[in-house]
Amino acid sequence: MELVFDDPVFVSCPSSFQDPMFRAPSRDELLKVARRLGGELTVVVAFEADAGGQEPVSCLIAAERLEIVQETVLRYWREDAAPGQRFAPRVRPPGR
Repeated sequence: MELVFDDPVFVSCPSSFQDPMFRAPSRDELLKVARRLGGELTVVVAFEADAGGQEPVSCLIAAERLEIVQETVLRYWREDAAPGQRFAPRVRPPGR
């Protein structure tokens, strides 16, 4: 599954992370975003993620819209990738 944020207006997370665990944003997080942006937004997503430290980091993203893409994303190279499968952005063919 991939989350695509359209028109993000608030992002509080490291530039690189993995294994997000999504949760409902807390009341305080919603208030923080509303105060900063001057009102409520349609989409506010909260999650904890591994950013390489000893503890997970709390992340928060607010956007106008959210699209959920459900397809198989391969994290390794395969010559025989089937239709409906795609490679993660960092995956490259051998030798490239």
